[in-house]
Amino acid sequence: MSIFALQSLAGGFLDEDFEHFNKHFDDWCIQFESYEEAMDIVETLENQETIDVVEITPLSYPKYFFPSLQGTIYATRQVEDKIVCVVELFIGSSFKIAVCDLKTKNVRLSKTSYKNIPSIETAFANFGD
Repeated sequence: MSIFALQSLAGGFLDEDFEHFNKHFDDWCIQFESYEEAMDIVETLENQETIDVVEITPLSYPKYFFPSLQGTIYATRQVEDKIVCVVELFIGSSFKIAVCDLKTKNVRLSKTSYKNIPSIETAFANFGD
C-alpha cells in the first residue's frame, strides 16, 4: 500500500494549488496512485528539475495512514500486518510504543512509558519476537 507525492529538493510536498510546498505531508498535498501519473504532472510544472516523485508508505509516513496517531514519531518498523512506532505524545513526555494495524487502521499505545530513547530501544527492537 503506497501513494506517490511530489517533493521539492529543498523539502516539502506540493500542495493542491500546484504552487506551494507543505513542510508535512497532509490532506492538502496532491497525491497519485502511480509513479507514472505523478511524472505526467511533473512534466507540466516549471522548475521540474527541483521536484522529485516520492513514494509514501505506512513506514515512511505513518501519521498519514493512521490519522489518530498523535505526537512525534522517532522510529518505525513493520511486524507482520502492523506498523510499530516509537512516539513522543507531546514535547517532554515519556515515549511509548504505538502499534498501528494496517488492516483495521486502529492505533494502540503501550501502557509502559519510557523516559528516553535508549530505554525504549530494546522493547522496540524485540517487539513481536
